[in-house]
Formats: sequence, C-alpha cells, structure tokens
Amino acid sequence: MIATPTPAAARPAAAPRPQGAAQTGLGRLFELVAIRPLSERHRPQILAHLMRLSARDRYLRFGYQATDEQMTRYVNGLNFDRDELHGIFNRRLELVAVSHLALPLPGEAQAVLGLPGEAHGRCAEFGVSVQTELRGQRLGSRLYEHAVRSARVHGLDQLFIHALTENAAMLRIARRHGAKVERMGSEAEAYLSLPPADMNTRVQHLVEAQLAHLDYGMKANHQQWRDLLAIVQETRVELRANRHRSAA
Repeated sequence: MIATPTPAAARPAAAPRPQGAAQTGLGRLFELVAIRPLSERHRPQILAHLMRLSARDRYLRFGYQATDEQMTRYVNGLNFDRDELHGIFNRRLELVAVSHLALPLPGEAQAVLGLPGEAHGRCAEFGVSVQTELRGQRLGSRLYEHAVRSARVHGLDQLFIHALTENAAMLRIARRHGAKVERMGSEAEAYLSLPPADMNTRVQHLVEAQLAHLDYGMKANHQQWRDLLAIVQETRVELRANRHRSAA
C-alpha cells in the first residue's frame, strides 16, 4: 500500500522543481542528490519516519490502520539483501520519505492484473511513504522515477503498485509515467511495462548513487558543525552564569 506523496516544517533535501519544462543542469542535479540507498543500519530511522506518519498516511501506506507494533514488525522484517530501500533526508538527517522496491527472486515470474501465463514477467513491487507535512513536494514522484530506473537496471519487465483507490496522488504518479491502472472496488493495481536498460540509464543510476553519497556526507558534516556550535553556545551561557554567581 502507498502513502500519498507529501509545505514543509522540515525542509526536504531536494530543491523545488520549477514550473514549466523539465529540469536540466544544476536543477536536475539537486533532484539526483536527494535520494540515498538505505541499509541495515537505517532500520531505526525508517521506523522513526513511519512512526511520524499521520493516521491517514499510515492507512494509505499499509492499507489498514497500522499500529506502532505492526509497523515495527514491518521494519524488522525488511530484507536489505533482496529488496532495495531508498530515502530522502532533510538537513537534520531525518528521513522524510522512504521507498521500498520489493525485487523478485532470481527466475521468479509473477502474475500481474490477471495477465495470461505467457505475459508474466519479472516484476518489482513499489511502495512509498512521505512525511505528512511534506505533501506536494514531488518526493513520492522522485522516488518512483528512481525505482523505475533501478528496476530497469535489474533487468525487470514491470513495476507494480497495489494501492487504495482513494490514494489518488499515488495513482496519478503511476499514470503520469505511463502505468496502466485497474480498479477493483476499494483497491487498485497499476503496472508499468519497463524497456530494457540502456547505457544512459545505467550511467544515470550510477551517478545518482554517487551524488547521493556525497550529499549525505555534506549534510552530516553540516550537522556536526551545528552540534559543535550548540555546545560552544551552551558553554558560553554556563560560563557567563558562573561569573554572575561568583560576583554576587
């Protein structure tokens, strides 16, 4: 299940996309930098992100009113050796958006939308959650675009989404990228047929990963400086208070 992409108390890492034509140059670069692969060590941050979701976004993400315990089980069960998880960090190094690309096992073929057996291909399933107050910042769309490139690099045939029909924002993202959507009562399924990855796709995917690593390092250094300045300021306040007490 998918949470709708979610102005911003905690500013996201990426610069806003200008209206009009597609971004190029530095504008596109900032979009690439924002998305970072997540690993085993990020489990606590992924859980913290999910816990911050509103009740409505929990419902859209999981398809039911997920409790804290259920979300904890989900995070504990993540398989980082098989699946891919990516996130967008704000300047305080908090995860504000997380995507989960569930990859098939080698040789696994999956039935999608009741297609005939010969049409079954290797398919990845996509899910995403975005911090509630960050709606409308295209974070979900950026993570979806990244998942499409990653699935193509893995040689997959389709990208699949299972969502509630009321999750209009997520279904709109899927349609915008050419996915076919079928509704079944309160739920909907969308699949996007993927062309084979070309050299440009592979290079862009590699560059995006390197830039994400650089971006995170810069944010981490900036956070360390903020922490150091906060310590210096606290020390100055304490010394000033001690001087006043001594003079009294």
